[in-house]
Amino acid sequence: MSKILVVEDEAAIRRVLVKILSEENDSYQVEEAEDGLKGLEAVKNNDYDLVLCDIKMPKMDGVEVLEAARKIKPEVPFIMISGHGDLDTAVNTMRIGAFDYISKPPDLNRLLTTVRNALDRKELVVENKILKKKVSKNYEMIGESNEINAIKDIIEKVAPTDARVLVTGSNGTGKELVAHWIHEKSPRSAAPFIEVNCAAIPSELIESELFGHVKGAFTSAVKDRAGKFETANKGTIFLDEIGDMSLSAQAKVLRALQENKISRVGSDKDIKVDVRVIAATNKNLSEEIKENRFREDLYHRLAVILIKVPSLNDRRDDIPLLIKHFADKIANEQGISPKEFSKGAIKLLKGYDWTGNIRELRNVVERLIILGGKEVTEEDVRLFASK
Repeated sequence: MSKILVVEDEAAIRRVLVKILSEENDSYQVEEAEDGLKGLEAVKNNDYDLVLCDIKMPKMDGVEVLEAARKIKPEVPFIMISGHGDLDTAVNTMRIGAFDYISKPPDLNRLLTTVRNALDRKELVVENKILKKKVSKNYEMIGESNEINAIKDIIEKVAPTDARVLVTGSNGTGKELVAHWIHEKSPRSAAPFIEVNCAAIPSELIESELFGHVKGAFTSAVKDRAGKFETANKGTIFLDEIGDMSLSAQAKVLRALQENKISRVGSDKDIKVDVRVIAATNKNLSEEIKENRFREDLYHRLAVILIKVPSLNDRRDDIPLLIKHFADKIANEQGISPKEFSKGAIKLLKGYDWTGNIRELRNVVERLIILGGKEVTEEDVRLFASK
């Protein structure tokens, strides 16, 4: 059922539009408003899939209705209805965010085609939002310990800004998770989130990977190639294991942060980029700076906000929640019935020395789900969770 609102001050045209839409499709639920103020009030109080809105109206014109509606419900498509003298204004409404416009008197085929296209687009927007929520759930931060709640509070404060963040912590603690959460909760969430594992890229290739290269820059550069910074434009770049980055690459990253410009390897041409940088490391960068392996000026550029992710041994109260989360997730992935963990099994797992942190816990839970009984018991833990 598609819910459509017609905002039109001329009663005759309003009746025609309502009649055409109602007869076109039984699933169209069409409502009407006789002026801009009533139309905007209806948009505020209802969830419409589409609004058809006249431009010239008393009390509040269509442009004002569109601008106000975009602020409160930007996902609702607007088709503007224009008189002969309103065509320039109608075209301008497209820049503001209108889906399209139709002229008076409305051409039947054009009207219905535009309505169908607008409703299809609304459906895609809704599907995309659902998909994004599913993606966000993959990076959900599980835990209610003081340490995790403190990190959640920082993320809520820093995500809406463009402040750079440095995430520290041991391997397997969830540094990537923190970076994803910051991006998902930021105004950049619709733009790319680009991950770069600095430790996994050979030092001689890291600059090309980050900044791209031009054809002929080196032997294997057979064509121009954009780097990760360009790919992440308008979005977020996550520089994981930044402590392993070469000093020459660090110098270029520093310039990118200072000037919002990069240049491809083999080129002197500057390329402007608008990228938020989140970095992570398991190294002590203060020690790396003392040993001249990391630039102090880059550190201060990156560490505007510092987030230290605790080891699992320092947040043992979260282990039961994590076990439940992983058990349900793994059962769903494997297509098997969910399994409960006995109190004794959970108590044993809480007492383990989790040197591999959350990554290790997930692997152990998966092993127990596959190899354990209908309920995972202490005996299962002793048999299958030993290191």
